[in-house]
Amino acid sequence: MDKELGLKKRVATLTLDDGRQIELPMMSGTLGPDVIDINALSKLGVFTYDPAFFSTASCTSKITFIDGDAGLLYYRGFPIEQLAQGGDFLEVCYLLLEGELPTAEKLMAFKHKVTMHTMVHDQLMKFFNGFRRDAHPMAVMVGVVGALSAFYHESMDINNPDDRDLACMRLLGKVPTIAAMAYKYHIGQPFMYPQNNLTYVENFLHMMFAVPSEEYVPNPILVKALERIFILHADHEQNASTSTVRLAGSSGANPYACMASGIAALWGPAHGGANEAALNMLEEIGDIAHVAQFVQDVKDKKRLLMGFGHRVYKNMDPRASVMRDTCYEVLKEQGLENDKLFKLAMELEQIALSDPYFIERKLYPNVDFYSGIVLRALGIPTNMFTVIFAVGRTIGWVAQWNEMMTESNRKIGRPRQLYIGADRRDYISTDKR
Repeated sequence: MDKELGLKKRVATLTLDDGRQIELPMMSGTLGPDVIDINALSKLGVFTYDPAFFSTASCTSKITFIDGDAGLLYYRGFPIEQLAQGGDFLEVCYLLLEGELPTAEKLMAFKHKVTMHTMVHDQLMKFFNGFRRDAHPMAVMVGVVGALSAFYHESMDINNPDDRDLACMRLLGKVPTIAAMAYKYHIGQPFMYPQNNLTYVENFLHMMFAVPSEEYVPNPILVKALERIFILHADHEQNASTSTVRLAGSSGANPYACMASGIAALWGPAHGGANEAALNMLEEIGDIAHVAQFVQDVKDKKRLLMGFGHRVYKNMDPRASVMRDTCYEVLKEQGLENDKLFKLAMELEQIALSDPYFIERKLYPNVDFYSGIVLRALGIPTNMFTVIFAVGRTIGWVAQWNEMMTESNRKIGRPRQLYIGADRRDYISTDKR
């Protein structure tokens, strides 16, 4: 038993083709497959080749567990469906950070701490004037969130638990404010200051859609829908953006720089842009009458199917059913039950769930298939979809970063490579070439 990690150990024996052998410890976590500790491979002068690290555990973590084959997602052991249906977002934030659900008193204190950090420095607001009005909001997010480190340099000792906690509260409080400001700047409306009497999600919707000349009252159905989106996207184990945050953090970089690196990774269309791609696909199909032809084009590999299947989930994405129900609730509330895209999506969903082509390939609808429709119904433009994802994922990034900072065996990340370039060769001066 490993005293530090609390993991059971067995041994796997690796034999090379030249007869050399080495024993490698096997480790078992609480849930999930066993792993083989390959640190000792360097003694043989070899290392592993694993493109995209799909078969490599880069760290130990107590935060999130995914079983893609069974379609399970747990935050600290709690099924995502239960948290999304019964909890509120800041309650889930506390859980991800602290490891347990809070008492009523602790939750109230936590909400107060986050609320006290929703304002941003007045000089930070001036950063926005340096961006073009048509700049993508994610470009603004990368720059402005990273710039937070210029304002809090006196409290960025990553080895100080109090400084880390303060950074976590600041990021949870300020990222939604910065996101709403990016939207307001893009459309030319004045910034709306945060309101401390509103809940976290109510406040975000207020900063997004209120204007100084009118009263804005958040719709509770829409608030709940966005709360679920935040909860469903709060963490997802060692995905591309979270791994980026951890890798940046391993160098000792400040937390704001680490979060900016996560936002940059999330911006990629293969990661955070999936719901926008799914919505664009539905708009390209255009009409329910075209669904059958589109499906045939997918089978013939003429078109790409977006919003179905998942690199991790080989069963139904557990977040998708929650998002599907939320989709119905929002469209009904907004009087959009007959929304063309939604009807088109339901037709595509039924075909995919009954057609052997999709069933054999386990191409089930994922959370992105529905979330784009919900965000569109909430009045959020497509160029803000990934920003919404970033607001929800901020808690996962800070929780993962903070967990890494507490590890006694923390080392700077340094992946290896399989070099396939030129062998050694000598330089020849220009006059002899």
